[in-house]
Amino acid sequence: MGKKNSPIAVIIAFLPGFLVAMNLEFEPLTPKCSFIGHKNLINPILYVKLLAKKFYPSRQRLTVPVPPGSKERPVVLNYKKSLKDYFDEKQNKLTVVFKDLGPQVSYSTLFFFEYLGPLILYPIFYYFPMYKFFGYGEDRVIHPVQTYAVYYWCFHYLKRIMETFFVHRFSHATSPLSNVFRNCAYYWLFGSYIAYYVNHPLYTPVGDLQMKIGFGFGLVCQLSNLYCHIILKNLRNPDGSGGYQIPHGFLFNIVTCANYTTEIYQWLGFNIATQTVAGYVFLIVATSIMTNWALTKHRRLKKLFDGNEGRPKYPRRWVILPPFQ
Repeated sequence: MGKKNSPIAVIIAFLPGFLVAMNLEFEPLTPKCSFIGHKNLINPILYVKLLAKKFYPSRQRLTVPVPPGSKERPVVLNYKKSLKDYFDEKQNKLTVVFKDLGPQVSYSTLFFFEYLGPLILYPIFYYFPMYKFFGYGEDRVIHPVQTYAVYYWCFHYLKRIMETFFVHRFSHATSPLSNVFRNCAYYWLFGSYIAYYVNHPLYTPVGDLQMKIGFGFGLVCQLSNLYCHIILKNLRNPDGSGGYQIPHGFLFNIVTCANYTTEIYQWLGFNIATQTVAGYVFLIVATSIMTNWALTKHRRLKKLFDGNEGRPKYPRRWVILPPFQ
């Protein structure tokens, strides 16, 4: 560490006078560095982020290291704060761990592309003679449930895209670029998988009453999901800040993650109406993923709002799937 020929060391040689008090040791071959900063340094956290242009600020994470063997999560430094907010006044040194998060994209970009795929792919199976490429040469009969299903599907993903740009407020500005490929693979493949079977020439429709119940229930859940997202939006400031808060109102009065609840139940409605193995496989996978997220969030909120030292106590609620969990 502390090689004098490192790019960082060269930059430090040209620092303005008030910044010479900073000593930065850098190990070029690893994504970690040790930063020893003067507590009166002007905005040192932001300055460290600007030192290496290759690692632009959104792909950097600066944390206060935890003791070896500790199960606590490292504290991520906020560039809007001073170094003295992160260490005891009696200390004159602070070690900061730098991690390169890799190429980043905005969350709105990530969500847009993962939702765009299903929105385009599903109608292709409905409107175009795709099944001729799979050995089905005859014209297929389009059942009413298949028509309602494509409308339901497109409404869902159009809603998601609109929420991405006009409703959601993200606490984190960016996401790793690799998540774009992972999430797109998940949504695009499942979208094609479901569309193939719901629009298949040999598809057998459910009864008219079952179709109406499924789509009716699902549509109510979609609109409820939108309202849940609006409630969550109002918990944050326009810049995404605001920290963790206890959501109140509507279904949040009884369920911690009402947004996930309505998301799961709207797909249940879709599957009641269309009834395919592909649709239920997607429902099971999505439910398991969102349940894991919900349990993590529920535990975090209960830990943060424990009723001690003036903090409010988190109320007793279902986690995600009343009356089961």
